[in-house]
Amino acid sequence: MIASRVRFAGLAAFLLVGATACGAAPTTAAPSAGASGGAAAGVDARTATSAADFGGLDKLVEAAKKEGKLHVIALPPDWANYGKIIETFKAKYGIEIESETPDAASADEINAVKTRKGQDRAPDVLDLGQSFAISGAAEGLFAPYKVQTWDKIPENQKEASGLWFNDYGGYVSIGCDAKKIAKCPETYADLLKPEYKGKVALNGNPTKSGSAFAGVYAAALANGGSFDDIQPGLDFFKKLKDAGNFNPVETTPATIEKGETQISIDWDYNNAAYAPKMAEKGLDWKTVIPSDGKYFQLYAQAINKDAPHPAAARLWQEFLYSPEGQNLYLGGFARPVLLPAMKADGTVDAAAEANLPPVEGEPTFPTEEQVNKAKEVLAGGWGAAVSG
Repeated sequence: MIASRVRFAGLAAFLLVGATACGAAPTTAAPSAGASGGAAAGVDARTATSAADFGGLDKLVEAAKKEGKLHVIALPPDWANYGKIIETFKAKYGIEIESETPDAASADEINAVKTRKGQDRAPDVLDLGQSFAISGAAEGLFAPYKVQTWDKIPENQKEASGLWFNDYGGYVSIGCDAKKIAKCPETYADLLKPEYKGKVALNGNPTKSGSAFAGVYAAALANGGSFDDIQPGLDFFKKLKDAGNFNPVETTPATIEKGETQISIDWDYNNAAYAPKMAEKGLDWKTVIPSDGKYFQLYAQAINKDAPHPAAARLWQEFLYSPEGQNLYLGGFARPVLLPAMKADGTVDAAAEANLPPVEGEPTFPTEEQVNKAKEVLAGGWGAAVSG
């Protein structure tokens, strides 16, 4: 089954940058009480800011293997291909991965960092909506770290010292069961047509779910709104509700399989990943990125400052930002942050890239302030828009 994940994500530009890998200059830190026993002599894994601090990637691998464990949270196995990513990492390094609460929200991840400090079950790494990455960094919850491919990550997609860095993203899309819907919608405008009565659903509540929030933001862009004005998105869903087309059932793989949500607004990597799974159930799930409401977001990685397995946490990041890890995201229909650089240096999985839902043009992005304002408007108006 493909998991649904309730998380808010922030925005960043998807730009091509230089392809020179880097690593911070080595530093030496005395080991502290409770520091990684797997780190090389004289190295405190908790303060390591690059693989160079361990004496190179091979030494980091040794330190991580000595720890032998990584604790992750909020990573559904069918979200951005995390199931295969986790299994590949385990097989490659022989490190056990404890994956807890796959459907947790970004807020739950931050809460786990705070409430489990000093505990072995604290999350080592976090996969967060960018707004939560920014706020968590401001609260001093994360450890700075720069992966070997640091210079390939666009400047506006990472915190300068390495407290967080974007990993993958996707576009808002419309998924549709082509065996139950005679003609699948291709735009937001199409969704108002009478033949879609009671059929248009969201993946979650937009006041809590990142994908649903993005769906409303995209609706705003499709209906005369802007990054400064999400209200037309709320107005659109009120029209959808008044027309009888809005389906309040929140999309899950089970609701799709049962025919309860025959049209779903969700990330393109979720909708695209549904297709092969649903084909096994006799469904023909199609995905299109609406031409009148293009909206793209990226999620971010961070390392818990008090990670119980600090070397393994850093090796996990090195793996995710290697061509192997980035291509695994791509294999799950997610658009990895290093995709432009990988296309330039020839390391991209061309077959996986070819499977991405097509989209024309370059995405544009709201600022953090615009996103926060939109969330406030949505929180105050969503209930009124779709209730009654």
